[in-house]
Amino acid sequence: MTLATTPIINNLGDYTYQAIQKHFKKILKWEKSVKKDEDPEALHQMRVGMRRLRTVVSSFSFVLSLPKSVSDRNIGKIARKLGELRDLDVLKENIEANFQASLPSPELKYLQKVFDVFHEQRENVAVNVTKTLKDVAYKSLKSSLNDWLAEPSYQESATLVIELVLPDLLLPEVSAFLLHPGWQFGSSWHQNISIDKSSKLSELHNSIKYNLLAGNNEVLHSLRKQAKRLRYQMELFVDFYDETYAGYLAEVKNIQEILGEIHDIDVLEEWFVDIFGKEFSEKLPTFVNLLAEKRQQLWQEWQPLQTRYLQLETRQQLHLAILHPMRSPDIMSS
Repeated sequence: MTLATTPIINNLGDYTYQAIQKHFKKILKWEKSVKKDEDPEALHQMRVGMRRLRTVVSSFSFVLSLPKSVSDRNIGKIARKLGELRDLDVLKENIEANFQASLPSPELKYLQKVFDVFHEQRENVAVNVTKTLKDVAYKSLKSSLNDWLAEPSYQESATLVIELVLPDLLLPEVSAFLLHPGWQFGSSWHQNISIDKSSKLSELHNSIKYNLLAGNNEVLHSLRKQAKRLRYQMELFVDFYDETYAGYLAEVKNIQEILGEIHDIDVLEEWFVDIFGKEFSEKLPTFVNLLAEKRQQLWQEWQPLQTRYLQLETRQQLHLAILHPMRSPDIMSS
């Protein structure tokens, strides 16, 4: 499959063309390895390419005239199949990197049972991924994208100068991010109570906060997904802004990663409970304590960011940064 030559960026249409071409190339680059299930990194990179392609297609729907098979919905379905397999790999990597070395011998025996379940589940999901990459929907997506790149079709807005529309593109996603209820989650505990960190009341205060994080809390997970959407969209336009914008982008990425780790801990705990039932904490007490310690660490990393983004100045400066794009790059960054 061949791709058309990259055009010079002059307007919104040219920019979206190159973005689609870039992410499509990445998908094709890793496809063969993913089909063979050769390398977890290949799966990760193909999933990233699919997610970013989806962001472009969704964000620039008012610019592009794409075939029906190249839709946000269809790309999302394929990306989710890749995500199911990637999530399992991340789960195992998390156990090996953060917990396995600290477990005593009796708990390591139970951990082997967990890995046995993991390998069985992973084999089934890997088969589904291979089927997905061989079915009609994925083949149609590839064929349609290749045809569109050879003869692109746009709507009238494609001729707009990019800098003219950047704030209008970015600010709705920023608003959804800043207005998300996840920012208020547990915020009263560190905003409205001022106590000595060494006091018993402080210990109780922290204990309640950490327990709030347990149980796969959906509001924080939802905020993480919103942060991811904003990050992907901001990354599309980093070449048009200064270091202030880049700083906010780095913070959004950090927010996504911290909240992602909190969610990973929740999923990990759920997974162990599904395997061992009510005996989970009895069979793996060290592991349970390590999970609690990790939650505490992540909450301490999250608190300063939560406080910062509940401040008026932070929000105003983010809006101002987006309102002032600078220049049009000659080429899109890699």
